[in-house]
Amino acid sequence: MGHGHADALRRHGASVVVEDLAELLDASVIEHPAFPVEPWAVRETELQLDNLAQAESVFALANGHLGLRGNLDEGEPYGIPGTYLGGFYEVRPLPYAEAGYGYPEDGQTMVNVTNGKLIRLLVEDEPFDVRYGVVRTHERVLDLRDGVLRRTVEWTSPTGRTVRVRSTRLVSFAHRAVAAIEYIVEPVGDPFPVVIQSLLSANEPGPATSSDPRAAAALAAPLESDLHRTADVRAILVHHTRQSGLRIATAMEHLIEGPEGTSTQSESFEDDARVVISADLEPGKPLRIVKLLTYGWSAQRSVDALRDQVAAAAQGAIHAGWDGLLKAQRSYLDDFWERSDVELEGDAELQQAIRFGLFHTLQAGARGEQRAIAAKGLTGPGYDGHTFWDTETFVLPVLTYTAPHAAADALRWRLQTIDLARDRAKTLGLKGAAFPWRTIHGEECSSYWPAGTAAFHINADIADAVSRYQAAADDPDFEREVGTELLVETARLWRSLGHHDAAGHFRIDGVTGPDEYSAIADNNVYTNLLAQRNLRAAADAVERHPRHAAKLGADAEEAASWRDAAADIVIPYDESLEVHPQSEGFTDHQRWDFAACAEEQYPLLLNFPYFDLYRKQVVKQADLVLALYVCGDSFTAEERLVTSTTTRSSRSATPRCRPAVRRSWPRRWATSTSLTTISPRRRCWTSRTWSTTRATGSTSRPWPARGSRPSPASAACATTAAS
Repeated sequence: MGHGHADALRRHGASVVVEDLAELLDASVIEHPAFPVEPWAVRETELQLDNLAQAESVFALANGHLGLRGNLDEGEPYGIPGTYLGGFYEVRPLPYAEAGYGYPEDGQTMVNVTNGKLIRLLVEDEPFDVRYGVVRTHERVLDLRDGVLRRTVEWTSPTGRTVRVRSTRLVSFAHRAVAAIEYIVEPVGDPFPVVIQSLLSANEPGPATSSDPRAAAALAAPLESDLHRTADVRAILVHHTRQSGLRIATAMEHLIEGPEGTSTQSESFEDDARVVISADLEPGKPLRIVKLLTYGWSAQRSVDALRDQVAAAAQGAIHAGWDGLLKAQRSYLDDFWERSDVELEGDAELQQAIRFGLFHTLQAGARGEQRAIAAKGLTGPGYDGHTFWDTETFVLPVLTYTAPHAAADALRWRLQTIDLARDRAKTLGLKGAAFPWRTIHGEECSSYWPAGTAAFHINADIADAVSRYQAAADDPDFEREVGTELLVETARLWRSLGHHDAAGHFRIDGVTGPDEYSAIADNNVYTNLLAQRNLRAAADAVERHPRHAAKLGADAEEAASWRDAAADIVIPYDESLEVHPQSEGFTDHQRWDFAACAEEQYPLLLNFPYFDLYRKQVVKQADLVLALYVCGDSFTAEERLVTSTTTRSSRSATPRCRPAVRRSWPRRWATSTSLTTISPRRRCWTSRTWSTTRATGSTSRPWPARGSRPSPASAACATTAAS
């Protein structure tokens, strides 16, 4: 890019100007040689204690019902200990300095349930702990084809004894209540005795609380004991939550192969159960344990019923055996990859990232079976385990085409909560259904109304997911029994939330779009375009299924009113700049002063008052870029091209922006954003800033701070650029 072009970009608002946008990508990452690129695995060749929390998320295993964080077998050290069940939560009060009408009174928080992953090893009397002694080798491999996490360690104790430990962990797709661990211990060099403690542990202490609103709320000992029991090498614990009244049962069973003289004993307490295995080992004669875990929960079943449920599931796991569980897991994933794999040539890193993303997306919802899919799946407690609009906008499109049954189940869960959504709409003085911004069970759990209550686009996101699934799947029963009701009730919400002004335009005022730094905006482009699509889809559903619509009280006259609103809806356009602003008046706001922000002041939400963010041109989520991606047919080719440039500038500067879009950067951008999920690996983001788009009317935006959750819109932006 010539100096003249660079100067023009700066004059028209660009805060960062580079010859090639790939320079930003290359400058913002740190390479970690401990994670080699492989097509079908994520391999960690050395243990990095500074990255434990991130690695635990990367190496998490789940099936949508049960999730195990990738903690070390021995439990310590850890970043965040975690075992989760989809939909299992505790209730907590939402404090307000000053109450207001319609404010939700209670929140819901995902519970770290009974930990069955724990297997502690003592070599002679020295506990195996990677913080002590010498770790000679340490490798973990997430196998994306077999669906298991393998670990191999060679460790020398402080007393000089060397042991080799191999473990393989599995959360079954075929048996949704079952997880299993194969644990093999073998001495290296001299013989010596070992003791293995296999445990169930409830009410584990967690990490210190955080002031970050995106972190989970701390729950002190949320589980209360109902039953604890052991027999031979099996144990069962049953607990209930104190406030939500949900009950959970956990069982463990063991298959043991060891040298002659191997002995076992077991004991249980209210929050703990352990099976202890003792053996004298010699080189070449290992001790092998297969630990089988089963989980179940219910809001209604009795202690005895849940106890029997997990006991029966454990017996089923014994019947399948370790080899049978492995075979069923591989078979399930072979079928998934056969229909879902994306093969790339010439970019091994992006190939790995795409398969990793597909695998974790499958894990988030495969066996959720009409439970909410949380923002972090079942990999960690962030965002309290709540589901947001991200599920319908970013997760369900993938599942619709790769695991459609899971997408349908997630939408059936939405329908199960529709009475709660109708009640919420009535509280807000609206018609139809107002689905919650964040929830686990269906009630609104967002205590901050500008970013919660006002983010009505969640309803259109749900409707969009319904329409996409119906277009992709041959599922007429779903369309009649699920889709029509969701479309009708969300359309009613939009018709009552918006209004026709004196000029006959249909306006939707005072809402929050995907960008959480721009709340209570009028006619947000993303919101209005999705609402328009929602209204039309609902009208079409009434025409296709008049009898089902009639049961909902919907008729042709009401459908016609939805079509009128859709036809008249306002899509803001700034005539002076000749661009669509993010919402009405956004391009008139004062620009945020990024030059005055120190690196440690990112993310901005933790260091500046929201009112200051709301009234200035600064974007947290690439709101309008996402609109271009989701509703690309609503924009011209010229508008889509401008959005791929690096500056908010006048139309006269547009030709000068175009040379910045090099052929090299879309691929690099796609690779880089794909790898943000694997942040403890090769990509650790810094807090650089980058210019956003002309179309958003925004000046610039920070890169995600190291260790932060990347905005889902970043992935959409990458997809837009790449296409």
